[in-house]
Amino acid sequence: MSLKNINFYPMLVLGIESSCDDTSVALLNCSKQGFFVLNEITASQIAIHKKYGGVVPEIAGRMHAEKIVPLIEETLKKQPLPDVIAVSTGPGLITGLIVGVETARNLSYTKNIPLVSVNHIEGHIHSVQVNNQKLEKNKKQQINYPALALIVSGGHTEIILMLKQGQYKVLGKTLDDAAGECFDKVAKLLNLPYPGGPQISRLAENGNTKAIDFPRPMLKQDNFDFSFSGLKTACLYYLQKNPNINKNDFCASFEQAIIDVLTAKTIKASLEYKPKTIILGGGVSANKKLRETLKIKIAQELPTVQFLIPDLKYTMDNAVMIAVAGYYQASKKKFTPWNKIKANPVWEL
Repeated sequence: MSLKNINFYPMLVLGIESSCDDTSVALLNCSKQGFFVLNEITASQIAIHKKYGGVVPEIAGRMHAEKIVPLIEETLKKQPLPDVIAVSTGPGLITGLIVGVETARNLSYTKNIPLVSVNHIEGHIHSVQVNNQKLEKNKKQQINYPALALIVSGGHTEIILMLKQGQYKVLGKTLDDAAGECFDKVAKLLNLPYPGGPQISRLAENGNTKAIDFPRPMLKQDNFDFSFSGLKTACLYYLQKNPNINKNDFCASFEQAIIDVLTAKTIKASLEYKPKTIILGGGVSANKKLRETLKIKIAQELPTVQFLIPDLKYTMDNAVMIAVAGYYQASKKKFTPWNKIKANPVWEL
């Protein structure tokens, strides 16, 4: 199944994302021709949470409340009113989700604009379609089904099978820490600033991936689940026994352990379910080595399968991807009444 099998209706979609520590608003012109960003603004909270070494939910919620209305006003300045409002309602931090949902609810009611509830993970899946110029002609941005997605972020690590657009089956997920969370926690052990993932990757570029033989959790188990808490503990014990480490080698070896597991599980699932498209999305999809490694493995093991990754700008949480995912729901008229929409911090696809 390809996107040409879906009924496209031209519409302006306002996306709202506030599931973690980024307040993001975007207005997109969506149609058969593609997804064109008319305006987008994201307010990051990294500078605020950095001193705590991670996101503090109460502070995040307060900052979302301060930023979201001015961002919407600025995004819609000199723009026509949207035809649809798409808001991320979960999964995520309840403090942030409530701000986005209540704002979308009020805007829907006062302006009489239809509302769609978007799963944050579904947004990451469709982030690969942003910034394309011609959907029907630019095949590299078109998701051909069945498709398989590896979504990797600070809160999520999942392998998802899609037989068609909007039909999802989670094949495997993390049983404890997400990959991005493991990156950040190990970075904290190394006294690296938050967010730690990019700091580890930067140091890893000049390190030896084989310097330390870290475990590859659940690599040989007959499933598609993940577990990274054991790797985090192995890093802690290694640092306790070896205080004078070479940080470059340590980071390179640690990063390689995670990449080996993510890549092997994705390839294994792809060989079993035979997708036409493999998608890599989520904040950790910005990791250069993960992108390159998975691309090479797919070319070797599954040479006829299409590999899609988002532009770096859209690997992180953003309202553009929420608008794209919301557009698919709106095209099927899957609206949610303003008085019934709810935030669900544990919403699973």
